[in-house]
Amino acid sequence: MSYHKPEAKTVQDLKDLAQKLRIHSINSTQASKSGHPTSCASLAEIMSVLFFQQLRLNVKHPRDPSSDRLILSKGHAAPILYAAWAETGLFSVEDLKNLRKIDSDLEGHPTPRLNFIDVGTGSLGQGVAVGAGMAYVGKNFDKADYRTYVIVGDGESAEGSVWESLHFAGYYNLDNLCVIFDVNRLGQSEATSLQHKMEVYRDRLESFGFNALVVDGHDIDELCKAFHCAANTKSKPTAIIAKTFKGKDFPNIEDLDNWHGKPLGDQADKVIKHLQGLMVNPNVKLAPKKVGKTGLAPEVDINNVKLCAPPNYKLGDSVATRLAYGTALAKIAADNDRVIALDGDTKNSTFSDKLKNAFPERHIECFIAEQNLVGVAIGAACRRRTVAFVSTFATFFTRAYDQIRMGAISQTNVNFVGSHCGCSIGEDGPSQMGLEDIAMFRTIPGSTIFYPSDAVSTERAVELAANTKGVCFIRTSRPNTCVIYNNDEPFTIGRGKVVRQKPSDEVLLIGAGITLYECLAAADQLEKDCITVRVIDPFTVKPLDVDLIVEHGKQCGGRVVVVEDHYQQGGLGEAVLSALAEQRNFVVKHLFVPTVPRSGPPAVLIDMFGISARNVVLAVNAILKK
Repeated sequence: MSYHKPEAKTVQDLKDLAQKLRIHSINSTQASKSGHPTSCASLAEIMSVLFFQQLRLNVKHPRDPSSDRLILSKGHAAPILYAAWAETGLFSVEDLKNLRKIDSDLEGHPTPRLNFIDVGTGSLGQGVAVGAGMAYVGKNFDKADYRTYVIVGDGESAEGSVWESLHFAGYYNLDNLCVIFDVNRLGQSEATSLQHKMEVYRDRLESFGFNALVVDGHDIDELCKAFHCAANTKSKPTAIIAKTFKGKDFPNIEDLDNWHGKPLGDQADKVIKHLQGLMVNPNVKLAPKKVGKTGLAPEVDINNVKLCAPPNYKLGDSVATRLAYGTALAKIAADNDRVIALDGDTKNSTFSDKLKNAFPERHIECFIAEQNLVGVAIGAACRRRTVAFVSTFATFFTRAYDQIRMGAISQTNVNFVGSHCGCSIGEDGPSQMGLEDIAMFRTIPGSTIFYPSDAVSTERAVELAANTKGVCFIRTSRPNTCVIYNNDEPFTIGRGKVVRQKPSDEVLLIGAGITLYECLAAADQLEKDCITVRVIDPFTVKPLDVDLIVEHGKQCGGRVVVVEDHYQQGGLGEAVLSALAEQRNFVVKHLFVPTVPRSGPPAVLIDMFGISARNVVLAVNAILKK
């Protein structure tokens, strides 16, 4: 499609609107006495062209599945994003003066408390991954016309996660994605490492498979042409590398250091007067383009996702929970065509390849780039387009903790599945052992943590996670474990199971995953010495079934032993200790992995590091002597 230059009046209107956005950004940050007006100023023409020349929006319903997406990765420039939406008529311009107030959702960095924000941003380097996830869904699942735009600051482009995501976008030919680099030269405390070396940016982005366009980021004509080129470039994503200036058109402030994150203070009136003097029509009003009538996103129903068939095991079967995860994933994918799996080149270990084998088009390989893996999943789940399951070794999620944390702020419903947890993985050694993963996910607000112990409970955990709001984490194990539940056993979030009990029980044992079986083995050994113990499988660590633990703990004389294949801090043991903190007459003995493990056979390791049945027996005898 050939490019038609906008009419002179349109160009002038867009210039005037850019100045209007600058003035709004100054006024809102003045009112809040904080914020980033100079970071907004470098974006003004980009935002003007995007909102009033490029984006196809449904202003009444900003999260319309068919509308274009915009991710402001440089979230500190939130005031100009809010200003642009105010200019569309979504809310009053006067509301901009409530920026950062306790009773306003116009927060310092964007969050989905606002109906026009898809994800929280501001922890830098994450927007491209989210945008890539949205674009992947638009191109491959929705097969719709909507486009995704991501605005990245030049400072944040030093983050390795940005380049993970650019590689992903180039590899998958996401031609519906446009990444805009606001190259304003200045970081927070000094100039960026590349400053205005625009050709370096171009060369790097071209090498990552992008159609890379260097433009004057304050020239309306150049921006319009670049966006047109982006929309008409096939088989590769586009990067618009915009040379801009921080504090553009702010006299005695433009392109000067020491103005990051500061309102203009006593300079504000003078700067606003100068900006008004640059405008031809200070009352300019423009409307964004509307969503078209064709190429719309299909209606999607991701409610009530179910296993297409119930678990099918025999009691006593020996099955690893990681394998049962793969089986369940393929089953829920058969039930709902919006269930997708993402993996980081571990699919033949996590068994997410079971979904790939059944539905290859619904498996997204993100390779060994876990930060991007998580971000893409968050983007893919936005606007309730998919039910996303992300799997890798549990310990590798630590690399992407910030992305997971931001996912919670973004109100994501992504499901994370971490395999190879604990020292029970054996010979691979401590670098591969997830020993801090429960602690990490427990700190995530609103999260749900499943720790299934057998194949049946794992399949039900997958089914429950698919229908649960917020971040879910399923911890799966490498060793085979014995099937102990009937195929029709019901499971509920926050409800544990008593798997062994007698009226004579003197101690309550709590274990999960492989340590549940160590507890059961210890119970057999103890019974030979005429000591009976009760055993609980918590099923979910968060929420924990506190009532069950208190009830049965009291019946066992307040004596509790918790055993886990995890470090001491933040895991199942501390969850139990926290639950019992306000209860009288309880004593808890906590067995955990006390130090960095080493390579060795699983059975040798769990004994060496204090969580085997032998160690449980010793703990029970010790607690009974108190």
